[in-house]
Amino acid sequence: MKTMLRVACICLGCCLLATAEGTRTWQQSRYDELEKGTARGVAIASEGGLSLAPEVSSLYTSPSSYLWGLATDADGAVYAAAGSPARVYKIARDGKASIIFAPQELSVQAVVVAPDGAIYAATSPDGRVYKIVHRGRAEEKTATAVDPSVDPSYEATPFFDPRSKYIWALAVDHHGNLYVGTGDRGEIYRVNPNGTGTVFFRSDEAQVRVLAFDKAENLIAGTDGSGLVYRISPQGEGFVLYSAPKKEITALAIDAAGDIYAAGVGEKRPPTPPAATTPAGPVPVVPPPVVIVPQAPPPAVGAAPAIAAVPFPNPANVGGSEVYRIARDGAPKTIWSSKEDVVYALAFEQSGGLLAGTGNKGKLYTIRDNGYSDVAKASANQVTALLPAAAGGVYAATSNLGKVFFVGAKPVTEGTYESDVFDARIFSKWGRAEVRGWGSFELFVRSGNLDNPDRNWSAWKKVELARDLPPDVPAARFVQWKAVLRTGDPAPKVEYVTLYYLPKNVAPEIDEVSVSVGARVPSSTRTSNTIAEAGAYEAPVPSVPDKRSIAVKWRAHDANDDQLVYNVYYRGDGEKQWKLLRDNLSDRYANLDSDLFPDGGYEVRIVASDEPSHSPSEALTGEKISDRFEVDNTPPRVEFTNMRLEANKVHLAFRATDSFSAISRAEYSIDADDWQTVEPVGQISDYKVESYDLIVPLPAPADSKSDPADEHTIVVRVFDKYDNAGIAKTVVKTASGSSH
Repeated sequence: MKTMLRVACICLGCCLLATAEGTRTWQQSRYDELEKGTARGVAIASEGGLSLAPEVSSLYTSPSSYLWGLATDADGAVYAAAGSPARVYKIARDGKASIIFAPQELSVQAVVVAPDGAIYAATSPDGRVYKIVHRGRAEEKTATAVDPSVDPSYEATPFFDPRSKYIWALAVDHHGNLYVGTGDRGEIYRVNPNGTGTVFFRSDEAQVRVLAFDKAENLIAGTDGSGLVYRISPQGEGFVLYSAPKKEITALAIDAAGDIYAAGVGEKRPPTPPAATTPAGPVPVVPPPVVIVPQAPPPAVGAAPAIAAVPFPNPANVGGSEVYRIARDGAPKTIWSSKEDVVYALAFEQSGGLLAGTGNKGKLYTIRDNGYSDVAKASANQVTALLPAAAGGVYAATSNLGKVFFVGAKPVTEGTYESDVFDARIFSKWGRAEVRGWGSFELFVRSGNLDNPDRNWSAWKKVELARDLPPDVPAARFVQWKAVLRTGDPAPKVEYVTLYYLPKNVAPEIDEVSVSVGARVPSSTRTSNTIAEAGAYEAPVPSVPDKRSIAVKWRAHDANDDQLVYNVYYRGDGEKQWKLLRDNLSDRYANLDSDLFPDGGYEVRIVASDEPSHSPSEALTGEKISDRFEVDNTPPRVEFTNMRLEANKVHLAFRATDSFSAISRAEYSIDADDWQTVEPVGQISDYKVESYDLIVPLPAPADSKSDPADEHTIVVRVFDKYDNAGIAKTVVKTASGSSH
């Protein structure tokens, strides 16, 4: 019976949503959220949701680090081409394996089984093709040196040498002709069963990477360089079906309808301009056949030398991967892409889904017209080869480590999915769970106060979904859920899971308070109030000079992401009571008029409240007091204490007095000339009262022939610590010796 759990509140995406009284929700439904969890027998769909995945079982773990290709014979045995060390393994259905070929080359890159049962294996680099046959009796083996680990009932002999650096792919037609895709000249050879080979097709690409046959016995080839997909007729006439956006075609698969699927990786580089312009032409005509006869046997096969690890590409460096479908009418379409996974292999499941093997996380994807599913993760870094099994299911070969898996045609009977650990960032009470799904499944929840659930969390508790009860887990900072899906009719599926929770309210915190006397915060400047808006700390708010203003700025955060309001208080030196200056501020700054403050020392207190997000009885406050600052708006008082003329000089004495702060500096000017600094009598200017005594020369008369009487204006100004200036002025007349 189909079961549907109705959801009252649907949230799209994994987010934190504030509701009444601070209740929040954590929901997981999208692919990018669910893929962070751990799936065992559970597939994650690209459109979101969980379902049962095909059964994946380990068939064989090889001594080799890399498995590059798979083939099967009429009896259902699987052959794996391997490197490091180079081997061909024969694997029975029950997982028992034997080595049937151990060449001295570095790697066996490809393997294929001919209709007559012969096994062909291609090695790289300096590639050769070997023919491996089963002789039936060990005594018939004629090799002069035998690796004791190799099954003696198999004999490998050199079959074909294309004199190419690499052999990337092998394919056999129904006549038993072998096709060899090579590099670095981009040639495909056709080799008849007696080992005589000719150049079947020559591409203008450097590497022919993959080969496959369609129903019409056309050879489909993918290249590295320009990412070309060729269709080559049985007569060797080539036609480019598609020039992919990626530079390398790494895998091919052809469905029952004749549509071609190709995987591409790597970013194309801009082409180098040709030296001279030549007319565009058709695909190069295949040159006359070059006959290559079988080569003499190489030295006896011994232990494979150690080789360096194969450098698998980093998806970030190659631009990820794409899968294309080339329809029967030739129309191409990109049906899948990833920036994180590189596709190495393609094959069709019995159900018709396209299975893609990827690296460097060892994931298997099923790709369909309406999306894709992440169906399994191999216990290896790369899935490098896929091979449909005759009885249903698909064999998968991996590298780092070299293993063979069997992907079943039917889903597992039971699968589990554990979500990523959710951090509420604060001690929280966990409420009810809502699930949208159908079929047979159960939900479990556990909680803890460490980010590692293996370190003394609570036990998994089953959620009574039918009774709509909250999970019986303790209040804690972290939480995790688990879904268990079981086969049935209908097939189980979980679309999303939502957990309600209530964080314990925590008082807001004022991180810093700064006061700038003689500055103003621009009114257009906004500061955010919550972590969700700007994080716990934001860039400092700029200030502009303003002599009569006091700029107060603060930084604050709230662990609950509550909306905050602020009150600003002040008090003077020696005062106990705080006086309110501003209230209910949403911004984190205030401009104050310094004229409202008598000269003296002050402190400012900022009080933050989360009342906008809580009921009054639940609201909390946090506060911080600024450093002491001083306000001084009164200039020093300046008075002359003595002044007398001495010849062409004036002896001048004056005193400066400030009511609050120390005198900073003094200067004088005669007849509007430049200001000249004068030191106090004690030389150090560090008191509220300073005396000055100086003799300064008077300027000469402007015209010596004029009236000898001369009048001079002397101006003195004195500054206190806060640059308030007191000014005094006097006039002296040299002719009469008088002054005022």
